[in-house]
Amino acid sequence: MQLLGSTTSPFVRRLRLYLVDIEHEFINLDIFSEQGREILTANNPAQKVPALIDGELCVYDSRVIYRYFAEKFSETKLTWEQENLLTLIDAANDSFVTLLLSMRSGIDVEQDVLFYNLQRERVEKVLSVLAQECEQGAFDTWSYPSICLFCLLDWIEFRELYDWKRFPPLYNFYCKSQQRKGIKETDPRIS
Repeated sequence: MQLLGSTTSPFVRRLRLYLVDIEHEFINLDIFSEQGREILTANNPAQKVPALIDGELCVYDSRVIYRYFAEKFSETKLTWEQENLLTLIDAANDSFVTLLLSMRSGIDVEQDVLFYNLQRERVEKVLSVLAQECEQGAFDTWSYPSICLFCLLDWIEFRELYDWKRFPPLYNFYCKSQQRKGIKETDPRIS
């Protein structure tokens, strides 16, 4: 199995953490270089990381790749509550990626325009709900949703995008997760 991605992607990191004890090859791509884009496009026409190659099969998108792994490794299916948590985590991740790419494109994301107002509103609401879910124990076990939440929070911190630490349950979860296997090895700061 080969996992194509970049060390700085939170969507890729979640799969790297899931695979920490499973044999695979991680291929780190510079997705903004010509060569990296060619490899990525050849394996995922959506031109997004991650992509998984397992024999003749290529699977796109972190959620779909996780579903593939869950079947392949006979994992228990996620509950609908867990699926909803992943939807929230992915929504926040998508909004933060949009904000980061906009900033890197020279766009003022703090301007009072509908698109950016909606992104900021979404991340505030989602992080608030995720904090409540943390407080109620939804992320007490280290499972795929917990891995995804950790990757989101650490990526926000890495990119310095938002003060999420003002949500104590998220901060407590983040601190407790720091000692998990694979966290240091997949840290985007050391790529």
